[in-house]
Amino acid sequence: MTESNEEKSKGFPAREEAEKLFEEAERLNVGAWGNHSRNVAICAEKIASACNMDGEKAYVLGLLHDIGRRFGVRHLGHVYDGWKYMLESGYPQVAKICLTHSFSEQDINVYIGKFDILEEEQKQLERELNSVEYDDYDRLIQLCDALGSAEGVVNIEERMEDVKKRYGSYPQTKWDKNIELKKYFDKLAGRDIYGIVKV
Repeated sequence: MTESNEEKSKGFPAREEAEKLFEEAERLNVGAWGNHSRNVAICAEKIASACNMDGEKAYVLGLLHDIGRRFGVRHLGHVYDGWKYMLESGYPQVAKICLTHSFSEQDINVYIGKFDILEEEQKQLERELNSVEYDDYDRLIQLCDALGSAEGVVNIEERMEDVKKRYGSYPQTKWDKNIELKKYFDKLAGRDIYGIVKV
């Protein structure tokens, strides 16, 4: 089933199409990122629905935020690959999420992991990141990226500790920003989001 021009004009695919894109990507690069992405999508849909946002859109953006992983095991490369792939596929809203999900501070220099892209690609990514205006969907996927592990939904501090162990460090400013994002969505939902996602 192909999407209509009307569906494409939203800037993100319908759920069924998103799941096809995701399943294909997971076949190309099997790994823990698949279950992580599913858990991010589930969290995003639940929190969005509790905050009077579009739950379907949040699910799709959460599911595809790491779609750049289809191209192999990369660090900053997965951000670049996902952004380019979704732009070329005609899904600018997903491309934006691929770009912003790793940067709650909107600063490429605080990326945790290897800068494994070409210098010109890094400059392109940095220009794009600096020019976008974050909205609540960017913030939501950043939050859910810190809530959803491959094993399930976890306490945000547990998840950050896990990342710290794997990469050797975790910038305090990024840690603080993630806690701030949780408080922001607690307020938007009118209750603790852990109760919504059942941590």
